Amino acid sequence: MIRLLWLIPALPFASAAILMLFGSRLSKRWAATLGAGSIGLSAVITILVAISFLTTPPAGHAYTQFLWTWIDVGGFRPQIGLYLDSLSLVMLLVVTFVGFLIHVYSAEFMSEDAGFSRFFAYMNLFVASMLTLLLGNNLLLLYLGWEGVGLCSYLLIGFWYLDPANGRAARKAFIVTRIGDTAMSLGLFLLFTHLGTLDIQNLMQRASAQWTTGSFYAVTAALLLLGGAVGKSAQLPLQVWLPDAMAGPTPVSALLHAATMVTAGVYLIARTHVLFSLAPSAQLAVAVVGACTLLLAGCSALTQHDIKRILAYSTVSQIGYMFLALGVGAWQAAMFHFVTHAFFKALLFLGAGVVINALDDEHSIFRMGGLRKELPVTFWTFLIAGCSLAGLPFLTAGFFSKDLIIWDAWSAQNGHPALWIAGILGALLTALYTFRMIFRVFFGPIGIPVTKRPGFAMTMPLVVLGFLSIVGGYLKQPLLDFLHSALPATVEAHAGVVTEIRSEAIAAVIFLIGLYFAYLFHLQKRNLADVLVANPIGRTLHDWWFADWGLDWIYDKVFVQPFIWASEINKSDFVDAFYAGVAWLTRWSYQELSRTETGRVRWYAAGMAAGSVLFIAMVVFK
Repeated sequence: MIRLLWLIPALPFASAAILMLFGSRLSKRWAATLGAGSIGLSAVITILVAISFLTTPPAGHAYTQFLWTWIDVGGFRPQIGLYLDSLSLVMLLVVTFVGFLIHVYSAEFMSEDAGFSRFFAYMNLFVASMLTLLLGNNLLLLYLGWEGVGLCSYLLIGFWYLDPANGRAARKAFIVTRIGDTAMSLGLFLLFTHLGTLDIQNLMQRASAQWTTGSFYAVTAALLLLGGAVGKSAQLPLQVWLPDAMAGPTPVSALLHAATMVTAGVYLIARTHVLFSLAPSAQLAVAVVGACTLLLAGCSALTQHDIKRILAYSTVSQIGYMFLALGVGAWQAAMFHFVTHAFFKALLFLGAGVVINALDDEHSIFRMGGLRKELPVTFWTFLIAGCSLAGLPFLTAGFFSKDLIIWDAWSAQNGHPALWIAGILGALLTALYTFRMIFRVFFGPIGIPVTKRPGFAMTMPLVVLGFLSIVGGYLKQPLLDFLHSALPATVEAHAGVVTEIRSEAIAAVIFLIGLYFAYLFHLQKRNLADVLVANPIGRTLHDWWFADWGLDWIYDKVFVQPFIWASEINKSDFVDAFYAGVAWLTRWSYQELSRTETGRVRWYAAGMAAGSVLFIAMVVFK
């Protein structure tokens, strides 16, 4: 069955092509069947491949499938080849299964939209591009999938393009992520120039053999790849695009955050972990970026009103945890949190979609309330996902994965108490903003009345993901053991006063503190939250965090406004002046030469005679 590996990305690509070409002629039922069915088939094949991989492990615990040679120029021979190991297999299982549930949900959620078939075409292309990224055996094919998910994010964020705000959000996402992609492309050039290959496994072997730890080229290449990862995974300082990406339909947000684009940076660093191990300073930068991002995004989530923007900042923060784990060398812990995060974050977005749909497209949590009795299935599944996100101790999947990262931030060889403190503070912020959202949406007096209730296609994925958001945490040890063949285990080097049990106990207490204050300010005494924001310091801090720490304002002043100013000054581009001069000379020559067109035959004959005399003179007297 492992030979069917190529079908996993091929089926979504084929369905996307069919929907793009013939979608307007298909009924919504057939479009949904084709769109969701192809992802479901990919999920089934992935499960069969996983069974084959587990029962009959390939040599070296990795399987490579070469399809054809892509380019053959001057010794540069990248192939369309697929590489499967425990890392890519775990990612495949999550992307295809969670992606299938989101597609099933979308069939009902988008049922009244005029662009129904176009939506599924984009979604299938999105999944297919992500699968290509995961399976590519060389960095060029990975980069093709990398750019593919960037294109699809642009198409899906701006799906409702008739609203100019959606178009602006799509362009912002596309432009900001291009900054990181440019850094990544430079990294690929550097790696190929100095190591002579882009095949990932050969590349890592040559890097280990030719570059010493901390060498200039290793650090530079790692930092350039980090630039690409920061852009795609919305980490500081390029996280500004992701909150605005909520302009797209809610299933897009679920797919974007849980299973595709924003996890690509995490995968890239994990896949090239050998290179980052050779560049300790770059690996430290990964940890610092993750720690800072998880705190800044957590603070911003505390101030948002839009339920989807709260979840967007939550994703930025949770990806920050994954970067923190990667930075301290806890490679397996980062991927474990990726798995659990995919379950509960997809559930949170799909639950938010039900709420938004039920309240006639209302997004503000301060206009909601009392929905736990109106939407009971949504409430319980959303509560499970929220508890998993916040880390309800010893019960939910998020507790096991996030607390493992927090412990590794202290105990790992590259860990540090400051990173552990950042992880603990992030857990406090997570509990605060998560239960702030839950108490405002589902408790208290009823706000806007429910006008629409979800059907089976929207409810079933919630229940399945709710189940996985609990049991996923108990896969911890089997998953870590399975990943061992592709990713090294965490090197424990520090302990001291903080042990793993104490770290978990502290995290559990932090969870309870966050829960209590969220209950106090957003359920028991809601006016206290207004009092905090009423004073000048509280208002300033609130506005600063609400505006994403002013980064959009900084970028506008430092980059956008100077560019506009230069464009205004250079309206008459000096380069264009040269071509304008050529055009003027051409017009002038035409006008002067047109004077010779008199229509008088004797003048033509005289001209011909004069030309003949001149030509003969040139021949005779040369």
